[in-house]
Amino acid sequence: MEYVSAIVPPLVMAIGFAFLVRAIIRSQGGAQKSKEDAVAEAMASRSPAE
Repeated sequence: MEYVSAIVPPLVMAIGFAFLVRAIIRSQGGAQKSKEDAVAEAMASRSPAE
């Protein structure tokens, strides 16, 4: 049973990483892209010019 306890943490991390990558890919583009771009532009325009 030690092999089960040895494989569970990396397996859980791999599944979690796969969900993270999926969430990042799904958040790219689409309806949210224009809103995110507008927020980034607003933040860039507020920063002082150097």
